[in-house]
Formats: sequence, C-alpha cells, structure tokens
Amino acid sequence: MSSLPPTAALPALPRHRLLAGLLLTGAIAAASMLLAQSAWLQARGISALTLAIVLGMLAGNTVYGRLEASTADGVAFSKARLLRLGIVLYGLRLTFQDIAHVGWSGVAIDAVMLCSTFGLACWLGRRVFGLDRQTAMLIGAGSSICGAAAVMAAAPVVRGRAEQVMVAVATVVVFGTLSMFLYPVAYGLLAEHGLIAMSPSAYGVYAGSTIHEVAQVVAAGRAVGEQAADTAVIAKMVRVMMLAPFLIGLSAWLARSPSEGDAAGKPVPRAITIPWFALGFVAVAGLHSLVELPRPLMNFAIDADTALLAMAMAGLGLTTRVSAIRSAGLRPLGLAAVLFAWLLLGGFAVNTAVNALMG
Repeated sequence: MSSLPPTAALPALPRHRLLAGLLLTGAIAAASMLLAQSAWLQARGISALTLAIVLGMLAGNTVYGRLEASTADGVAFSKARLLRLGIVLYGLRLTFQDIAHVGWSGVAIDAVMLCSTFGLACWLGRRVFGLDRQTAMLIGAGSSICGAAAVMAAAPVVRGRAEQVMVAVATVVVFGTLSMFLYPVAYGLLAEHGLIAMSPSAYGVYAGSTIHEVAQVVAAGRAVGEQAADTAVIAKMVRVMMLAPFLIGLSAWLARSPSEGDAAGKPVPRAITIPWFALGFVAVAGLHSLVELPRPLMNFAIDADTALLAMAMAGLGLTTRVSAIRSAGLRPLGLAAVLFAWLLLGGFAVNTAVNALMG
C-alpha cells in the first residue's frame, strides 16, 4: 500500500483557500480599524480604509508571496464580492433628506464638480498625460466622487487591473491628505485678511463638494468649526449619493464606445454592464430614508460595512506590487495634481457662481 512521502503536501482545497484568504484580509481589516481609532490618525483624516490598503500593500510586497497559494481565493473574494456588498451597505450612511440640508444649490455644485472633474480626467489623461483609459477614469472617479471607495466601485465597470486601481487610490491619498490641511489654512488666512466673505456653512459646501475622502472632509470641516463640519459632511454625502447614477451612466457610455481592441487590433463593441451594487446602494439609501432603524442596529451595520470595505481594500493591497506602481511613473500623479488644482480653484469658482445664481 503506497503512501505519500513525508515531505509531500496535499493541495489546499478551494474552500480552505477561501477561508484562509478571508481570515487574512479580515485580520488586516481588524488591525486597520483598531489603528484608525487613534486620536492622532483621526485628527489627520486617515481612515480605516486607507490604513487597510497600506497594511495590505506592505504584506503583499513582503510575506504574502509565501501565503498566496493557500489564500488566493479568499483574497480575490474579498476585493470583488465583499467590495460590492460594502458599497450596497454604504447607502446606510445617508438619506434622501440630506439633500434638504444643503439645498438645490449644494446639489447643483456637487453635480457640476463631479461631471467637470471626471470629464477633465478622461480628456487630460488620454490627450495630455498619455495614460490608458482605465487609469484615467479611475483617477477621475476617485477625485470627483468619494475617493478610494469610488475607485473600487468603478473598477469592475471600467475593468481596471489591480495595479491601475492602486495607482488611482494612491493619488486620492496624496492629494486628499493635502486638501485636508490646505483648505482650513487657506480659509483662515483669506478670511483674516478680508479677501473672501465665505460663511462656515458655505465653506462646508465647498469642502464637501471638492475634497476626495469622507474622512478628509470631516477633518477639514472640523478645523474650521462644527457648523462647517456638519455642512461639509452633508454636502459630501450628497456627492456620494451620486455614485450610483454615475456608475450606471459610465457603464452605458462605455457600452457605446468600442473597447481597446481584440488580439488582431480590431475594436470590439462592449455590452452594457448594469452594476447591481449601485442599484443596491440606492435601494438601501431609500430604505434608510423611509425607515428609522434603531441606533444600535445602525451602528452595527455601519461598522460591518466598514469592515467589509476594509477587507476589500486589504485584498487590493495584497495583490498590488510596488513594481507595477513604479512602472506607471509620474504621469498619474501629474493628472491627479491638475485635478487637485481644478477642485481647489475651479471648485471655489463654481461654488461662488452657483451660490450667486441660486442664492
């Protein structure tokens, strides 16, 4: 009767790879959520999602190579399936009633900034910076809507690769962090010298309509005051609400344009892809608008959503190699820098013009 030699190993079953990968991304997510509770990190607007990407990338470029064979299925499940579920539950963070708090002028400002920033990213990314379409779109999505969450949500629609997603997320971290510090400092200096007449509420709408991440918006708003912070968060949440129609519109637009081409170089028409998680996002937001859920249940659901998104970010970080980001060069940062300038200066002009017209 034959037997396996002592050094031979039985191949890991798919369910074992799934469980092992989920445990790995779950451990990284738990660590990031724990670290994000630090007062020092909170004051700087560094969220659990950002930490999960960083920790995942550190592990992905060091020890993950020895674990990949036994965890790949769970890591892939985290960055794909758990991401979509996390986007759906993200709808619990806002209600349709939030629109009333910023008014139609706030909605108009958010819509103008979203469309102009994304359109600028697509045009400049291809024509000026010579980027591929996926990278330009992902950077545009992150800058125009809600940072890393928007990049991850847009990735399956544009069919972005892990390294393209990671490059886009990196630009959000760099310029979103810069915004978080620059906005309140600039506001204070300009107000002190009488160069602008912007109320804390108007500043909140400006920050919420132009800064990348929700956590960064909170930090930039609180640096000015509670009124500014409250308005900034509401304006940002209205902007986040635009994620679903944006994804559906983007999918329809991509379906009308040919893909990059087949193996022979011939353009291939694309079928429209309805992102079901975007519809789920709207449905959950609608439910939250109509039904007041018990506060303990809401807190649990939001924490669970943060955990799901953090696991997705960890999965992304684990599968991203520094060499792939390095090969992208400075062009993605150049595009993101131009978009940052547009958000900062163009966003101020748009806020001023819309308030003058609709105020």
